[in-house]
Amino acid sequence: MANDNPLLSPATLPYGLPDYTLIRPEHYLPAFEAAFAAHRREVDTITRVRSMPTFENTLVALETGGKLLGDVARTFYTVSSADASDEIQAIDEQLAPLMSAHQDAIQLDSQLYWRIKTVHDQLDTLDLEPEQRYLIERHYREMSHAGAGLDDDEKAALTALNQRLSTLTTTFEKNLLADTNDLAVVFDSVDELDGLTDGELSAAAQNAADRGLEGQWVITLTLFTGHPYLSSLTNRESRRRLLEASRSRGSRGNAHDNRDVLREIVRLRAERARLLGYASHAAYVTSDETAGSPEAVHDLLRRLAAPAAGNARREQAALQAIIDDESEPFALEAHDWAFYTEKVRAAEFDLDRAALRPWFEAERVLQDGVFRAATELYGIRFTERPDLPAYHSDVRVFEIHNDDGSALGLFVFDLYTRDSKRGGAWMNSIVSQSRLRGTSPVVVNNLNVPKPAPGQPTLLTMDEVTTLFHEFGHALHGLFATVTYPHFAGTNVFRDFVEFPSQVNEMWIYWPEILASYARHIHTDAPLPAEVVEKIHASGTFNQGFATSEYLAASWLDQAWHSLSADEAAADIDVAAFEADALAAIGLDNPAVPTRYSSTYFAHVFSGGYSAGYYSYIWSEVLDADTVAWFEQNGGLTRANGDRFRDRLLGVGGSKDPLEAYREFRGRDAEIQPLLARRGLAD
Repeated sequence: MANDNPLLSPATLPYGLPDYTLIRPEHYLPAFEAAFAAHRREVDTITRVRSMPTFENTLVALETGGKLLGDVARTFYTVSSADASDEIQAIDEQLAPLMSAHQDAIQLDSQLYWRIKTVHDQLDTLDLEPEQRYLIERHYREMSHAGAGLDDDEKAALTALNQRLSTLTTTFEKNLLADTNDLAVVFDSVDELDGLTDGELSAAAQNAADRGLEGQWVITLTLFTGHPYLSSLTNRESRRRLLEASRSRGSRGNAHDNRDVLREIVRLRAERARLLGYASHAAYVTSDETAGSPEAVHDLLRRLAAPAAGNARREQAALQAIIDDESEPFALEAHDWAFYTEKVRAAEFDLDRAALRPWFEAERVLQDGVFRAATELYGIRFTERPDLPAYHSDVRVFEIHNDDGSALGLFVFDLYTRDSKRGGAWMNSIVSQSRLRGTSPVVVNNLNVPKPAPGQPTLLTMDEVTTLFHEFGHALHGLFATVTYPHFAGTNVFRDFVEFPSQVNEMWIYWPEILASYARHIHTDAPLPAEVVEKIHASGTFNQGFATSEYLAASWLDQAWHSLSADEAAADIDVAAFEADALAAIGLDNPAVPTRYSSTYFAHVFSGGYSAGYYSYIWSEVLDADTVAWFEQNGGLTRANGDRFRDRLLGVGGSKDPLEAYREFRGRDAEIQPLLARRGLAD
């Protein structure tokens, strides 16, 4: 099999990059089966050792094992998220319960748990390095948290719950992708799309052609509720159709309806939490995050919600005043907000964000913005490697070297949207770094930017520029983490800390020398005018009431679902009514400001890794805003600052308590005032 299956043969490409030109869908399941069996044998070898448990014969042996499974899984899940054919989706559905069962077999192994607990009980008597000590602590904590201390009957029940949940979350994502594609909005006349740029119209025409709809225009949907085009479409009916399609995903009573799926997910998560000794899924999740408890999360969200909602109401009044002055006034609705926000922005700040797109050509933003900031700050160098194959023809591969010439890893860049790619933007690893295994990182950034017709430039919105810098912050975290044990590699940190490095990287978007480098007009090469930059800064807190409210609403919705007890979750819950009640409870039930994600398309929490954890963005932003203040106070974009941030935060991966690492970097705990000022919430 190994001779016929490239997934079971040693990697032949640099850095262990899989040769996707050789991998076919039929290779995946046999490779997973072989990898499961190999990993099980490796663990059995550990548990059958007759000598007493030690760090070497238990923890190091555990870290040495599982390499084949990790390699196969990262190779497959990169494709299943970014280029999922029907065949790949079918494999994903079949694989989900198998992967869950295997993970439980390891995490709930009584003999392995006993061995790790025995080493953990001796922790204070062992002569260990800090990373070794923390490895013991985390393995013991994670196995305990997973249920390794349960009896056999309880473990059997837990395994059944986990397998069913893995199937349901895969189904949720499959339904969402299908319904998102089905609901792409078809326009018969270009007049209906007045306000879009030539490049946007070109992308819409190409989308239509790809679906066999020649002479029409198709607008595909983004993962979140809003859509970038809502800010520029002059036709109110077109705006309404676009937002209505977005908000109806997963709740139309068709084959892709996600309401029953999410209700069962919520119920089973609550049942699992009760089995593990927790009052709710939120209590279970936050107990092993930096937040520590749902109450701490709720306190932060409530502290921010009231002033954010107040700001949003004031913004709404300003928008309504604009509408009232028109010849045919009407009551502002959600699909009008972005369009009239741009009118207010133009009136108050003389700033038209849509008109700035010619200054944000994608290649220049990448090379002279994202890459240059990283080079200035960390000394790293980028070389494109067109000779290295990726999983899709649109995907590019870059090799990265440190300033001293040493090899760092590979960066894989996947910019464009397609029907086979899930929505949103994300970073993942294909190969993780480990001194123990002698591996270097290979990381991927995925975005969903519409691809223009051939020969047309890709011009980004300001939000897409932000997303590009943000996701590259995750990539830097994955590239820079330098650890011995693979358990700590890359972004393997607490969920409510993982967004911190990516948010910090956004600060370089408007740093003067970086902005002057990449924000150049596509035709004239003229820099973004200084007066425009001043207007961007002046409008920094503009519309933050809306932006903060829609985010907090989604975070609260996540907490509301996952704070239900097992008995409460067993009820026949009306999804729409539950959402309305939850948002009213925190004062974020403004119809003109819809939640960033409604439940039926909330992929972060019902098919991703953010269940009871969507609060992580604002939680991490406390650290982020405090860090930006530190950079500004210490000279900004300098190698000394970059080296400090890399060495003390990015470079440690998950090998240290993140808040301890933050204190070592900052000299104290983070303060919330910079965040409040950024969001326009300061007193």
